[in-house]
Amino acid sequence: MHLSHEILFRSFSLFKGQDFKLSDAPFGSINNKKKTVHVFFFFFRSKSDLVLPGSAGKHQVTEMDAPLATPCNIQICEVTCDSFRIMWDMPPEDTARATHFFIDLSRRENRDPNRFKHRDVPTKLVAKAVPLPMAVRGHWFLSPRTDYCVAVQTAVRQPDGDYLVSEWSPVVQFCTGDYAMEHLQQLLDKASGSAGRLLRFSVFYRNQHPEYFDYVRRECGGLMRPALKDSSGSHGSPINGKLNGVFFSCNTEFDTGRPPKDSPYGPLRFQIPAGHLLNPNICLYFADFYCMYTAYHYVVLVLAPVGTGGDDFCRTRLPRLDLASNPFLTYAAPQRQGEEPVYCHASDVILEVLFTEPVHLDQGSVEQIRGHHQLMSLTTANAKKDPSCKVCNISVGR
Repeated sequence: MHLSHEILFRSFSLFKGQDFKLSDAPFGSINNKKKTVHVFFFFFRSKSDLVLPGSAGKHQVTEMDAPLATPCNIQICEVTCDSFRIMWDMPPEDTARATHFFIDLSRRENRDPNRFKHRDVPTKLVAKAVPLPMAVRGHWFLSPRTDYCVAVQTAVRQPDGDYLVSEWSPVVQFCTGDYAMEHLQQLLDKASGSAGRLLRFSVFYRNQHPEYFDYVRRECGGLMRPALKDSSGSHGSPINGKLNGVFFSCNTEFDTGRPPKDSPYGPLRFQIPAGHLLNPNICLYFADFYCMYTAYHYVVLVLAPVGTGGDDFCRTRLPRLDLASNPFLTYAAPQRQGEEPVYCHASDVILEVLFTEPVHLDQGSVEQIRGHHQLMSLTTANAKKDPSCKVCNISVGR
């Protein structure tokens, strides 16, 4: 019998001298220097399920108490970006006696931590014993694409309220997943509300340093080859570190309708007619919505020619957009003979467009920009998303 039991997690802040009471009994107070302390509460489906951590191990085992076996063969399954199921082996007599499970969850050390994210702390979860596997879910302490360590104890609650507990199981490591389609749809809905009106444009462009274009001509036969998407933006975006492409921009200035004069990416600009990258033979996908502690937001889109590897990758991972009707980037076919297609981009967000196939320099032109080359610190390369922004974050791990 496979039933699930969800552990939900909430965080509150207490200040100096404040008490929080649970059933008229003081739960905790802060009497030292004024500071904010995060106190964790565990909410279960019924009052009988609630147990406060910290009492395990206080019970004095008597001769009448048979010890509990150490849980073994820990298995993690059905892992998402903010949840997982856990199960383990224990003797039938322990299965019949156990009243509660203790789960110790902590983030494994990462060689390249996201220093802008809040730090995860070791978290002990307490749940009433239920048939395994048990579901553990909570976006406040689980983040996408993050390595975690987990161990479990079984426990028997005694009549006096103390516990007979097993030894901790061996530690098992696992990694949470990417955003699922439902999470990306939430991001898409938020991004749609920030997109603004549509403005016409005629070219996609890509700024780089002279050395980049020299290398493309000399070593790549004039082809700008797709490169692996970096880790910028939402940590759970499925394309980060997995999809190759060539990045382009298409935003224009309000007053001129032309690409901006300045760029942080380099003083040379490759421009290509919009129809080469955006046409009926192209699939358009939404990939991300984020900001970098600033007032303006970025939307990441993917353009993949139909039937290519990039299209195959995106089809099951990203929401597909209608070329003719979406808030970000549109193509309108000519209505009469002799007319040109109309291309439009969102005015209130910065679009980052990833084209999944090589692009030859002969398809466009390379020119010096008229403005000043800005500092590279203004680029989005490996930029981390602001986890506190209410505009672009959703209720799952950042």
